[in-house]
Parts: sequence; C-alpha cells; structure tokens
Amino acid sequence: MKKFAITFAILIVLVLIIAGVLRNNKDKESAEASGTKAKVQNIVVGTGTQFPNVCFIDKDGNLTGFDVELVKEIDKRLPEYKFDLKTYEFASLLLSLETKKIDFVAHEIEKNPEREKKYLFNKVSYAHWRNKIVVAKDNDSIQSIDDLKGKKVLTTATSAEAQILENYNKEHNNAIKIVYQNGGANDTVQQITSGRVDATVAADFVLSLTDPTGELKTVGPALTEADVLFAFRKNDAKDQKLANSIDEALVEIKADGTLANLSKKWLGADFTSDN
Repeated sequence: MKKFAITFAILIVLVLIIAGVLRNNKDKESAEASGTKAKVQNIVVGTGTQFPNVCFIDKDGNLTGFDVELVKEIDKRLPEYKFDLKTYEFASLLLSLETKKIDFVAHEIEKNPEREKKYLFNKVSYAHWRNKIVVAKDNDSIQSIDDLKGKKVLTTATSAEAQILENYNKEHNNAIKIVYQNGGANDTVQQITSGRVDATVAADFVLSLTDPTGELKTVGPALTEADVLFAFRKNDAKDQKLANSIDEALVEIKADGTLANLSKKWLGADFTSDN
C-alpha cells in the first residue's frame, strides 16, 4: 500500500510538471504571436484610379492593375508589414507623401533628377520606360521636340512628361504651349485627333493602353528613359528600412518570373528591364 502511494505521488508530480511545461510553452507561443502581431507595421500606399491597366477600377468595382497587383504581391512577401492601398488624384500623390498621408507612392513614378532632390526612391526598379512624342497617326510634321515649338502639347501636372516639357521651355523661352490636364482626364486620344492639342508625351507602353484603336503614333527618338520605382519620404530611417525591405522582395519577385508575368498580363509585354 505504501509503495502504491509513493508511485501515485510520483505520477501526480509528473503530471503537474508536464502540465506546467505545456502551459509555459503555450504562454510562450502566445507571447511570441502577440509580439509578432505587435511588430507588424501598417503602411499606407498611395496610388490612383485613372491609369488604364496600371491602377484603375475594373468593371466589378475593384482597384487593380500592374502597380496595384505588384504592391499586393510585395505585401504577401513582407509579413512584418501590412499594406493599405489608398487612391488619390495623380497630381496630389507626391504632396500626400510629403504631408504624411501616405507612406509611399505606387503609380509608375519615374526617377528623375528633380524628384531625386525631394524624395527617396528604392533601388530595385520594377519597370523601365522610354518617353516619346505622341501625335495623330496622320501627322507627319512633328518628328522631334523642336517641332513642338508653337504647338499645344497635352500633359499631366507633376508628371515626368510635364517635367520634360517644362525643362525645354526654360531653355527655349516657353516655346511650347503646355496644356495641363488632371490625372483623371482620359480623353488624350480625342484631344489630339480633334486638333484641340497637337501632341502629348508618353511612356512607350502607355500608347497601346490609352489608344487601343490605333489613332495615335509615337514619333522620333526617346526624349528620356528611366527606371520606374516607388517614392518615399527622404531623410527618414523608417522609410529607408521599408524601401530596403521592398527591394529584397522585388529581387525575389524578379527572379521567380512573377514581375515579368505581371507586366505581360497588364501592359502587354515585359517592360520590367532596360533591355
């Protein structure tokens, strides 16, 4: 009887020890889970709704497109962040970044010297484009930027294309009559074919998206070409860390073919490199 009591007591002690270990492990897992959850940073990503196949509202009312789906893919690969896409007029995106309404911009932002002075860019590009002059398909009088002197040229305020025209005008006594439209105006084809304006400047891949019936054409050599990157606030350690993390994800997304596939799906070809 005494032996049985001792054995029983030992069993009770073992059960209590095991229960304690399990409880401690559970508490540890719970704490780790809570810690991980606490470390997840909410990031507001600014994009638009008026850029066909890049960032737009589809027929079902969903925000989608090349830049939007790429941001979602990056989000999947960065568990320490949670991305929240917010839409703005293109012309207000960079201002929204400066005023900290958003944490970075995803809207085919071309890196150029003017923007580089004001904003931080990540290092791994996700697209590369060449800016060209666009005119009506029966217009053979314009072949270079010099041919735009005295002509009305349509562009979007704050865009990289607007910067090209503005820089030219600074050196040529405002020779080009720049006509600004907001980011929500998608009547470029009608504006040019009707003769209200003579031309516009656009990235090489944009023409097939905005002019599917082929009423316009590109002419002359590329005015500029540049990498497309995400824009962040400058001189902010937190933003630099975010940009570095996004670069790490982009390296993976490029390497496994996801980026090229997204470009082909949404832009019609692989515009993800400068080759």
